[in-house]
Amino acid sequence: MSTHPSSPDMARRRFLKTSLGAASALGFPTIIPATALGKGGKAAPSERVTVGMIACGNRGRVAFSYAQMPDVEVVALADPNAAKMAKLKAHDSLKGKTLKETADFRTILTDDIDAMHIATGDYWHVPAMLLAARAGKHAYVEKPLGISIEQCLACNEIVQERPELQIQYGTQNRSGSYVRPAMELVLNGHIGEVKEVIVWAPEGESGGVNIPKPAPDGFNLDMWFGPAPLREYSNDRCEKAKGIYHIYDHAIGYVAGWGAHPMDQLQWWLDETGVGIPVEVNATGKIPTTGLYNTVTHWDAEMRYANDMTIRFADRQSIDPYLPKLDGFKKQDHGTLFLGSDGWVYCSRYSIQASSRELLAKSKNPGDKRLIHSKGKHERNFIDAIKGDNQTVTNLPSAIRSDVACHLIDLAIRHGGSVRWDQSKQTILGNDAAQKAMHRPMRQPWDVLNPKYTGA
Repeated sequence: MSTHPSSPDMARRRFLKTSLGAASALGFPTIIPATALGKGGKAAPSERVTVGMIACGNRGRVAFSYAQMPDVEVVALADPNAAKMAKLKAHDSLKGKTLKETADFRTILTDDIDAMHIATGDYWHVPAMLLAARAGKHAYVEKPLGISIEQCLACNEIVQERPELQIQYGTQNRSGSYVRPAMELVLNGHIGEVKEVIVWAPEGESGGVNIPKPAPDGFNLDMWFGPAPLREYSNDRCEKAKGIYHIYDHAIGYVAGWGAHPMDQLQWWLDETGVGIPVEVNATGKIPTTGLYNTVTHWDAEMRYANDMTIRFADRQSIDPYLPKLDGFKKQDHGTLFLGSDGWVYCSRYSIQASSRELLAKSKNPGDKRLIHSKGKHERNFIDAIKGDNQTVTNLPSAIRSDVACHLIDLAIRHGGSVRWDQSKQTILGNDAAQKAMHRPMRQPWDVLNPKYTGA
């Protein structure tokens, strides 16, 4: 369901109205299912947001959540692995539904579908989202955003040219119970002046073996690799849960793959204080030298921003030397810790903690500075934004900024330990190797980035 008059939804509305009118004029009985008129707990078809799932693996399971929403209908599945489509479709929430199934998601971009949920591997996120937006589809894209700075910058095409589209970035911590109240405490000055911010996330993995074998029936190898270099099929690359999160062809590892969550929490605060991408990053880290997995596993980064504030971001093991001893603080596997002149606040997916019970109590009525409240799950917030009932809680410009910061850390580790970012020129300065690595080749026909936005 879109809000502009030329949308497919409006066409469905006109069709239903015309059909009912014609039937009445001709004297035909108008026996319409209750659900078609919005009864039985379901919205009428003309009021439902239709969703296509691009990829049906782990994060594709959000389809079950959509299927239980009375004003949403999942109508299509796309995955180059037919077995994953079949498994998803067999779930009780989708069983018996008529769903279009395809190995190539491009075939559903031309269909009368309102929105796409992009649940692919990281390397597919940006190409799929760009193609969806060009087809006029709203998009929920899982985190992290892209696998290069160039890909992140390319997303500005959607920001600049398709502002009517709703884009939700998949950092669902913003829609949870703890992050927004924590941010509102900090923004309303309840910890005084922010003196330090410390961020951490789970470390990455090493290992993995590459044992080539024929792809199983129903596995479209060319489509699965898409923009990534074409390799041989192997279980640890193509089937193992989380395998491609740690292979540099497909991702940059947990520095962005998991780090996207606490870094997004940080970015929410930075956005509200007018601070963007760090202007300098100094980082060290470890990259496996054996095995299939070859992304950063451990990292320790100091990010300096334009206001001269420095913020530490490291994996959950490397962060320990920087964490102060705070009464009542219980470290979790990820989080964003704000240290102020009058107290501290910490938030993660699992909890909000603060320097006193009195401070925590203020989160119920923190003050005038309020953030977007998703009022439900992250995917529900996406649907509400499409219907015009809310705004997406994690917008695309914010996603670009936080993801570029993660890439600067990865490139600093890989290319000499330090990088500087020029926001006006949208490029790395003073490190030729890192600047070159802002671009990563994409296999044709999937290099769909517009040079107007990447500086290429």
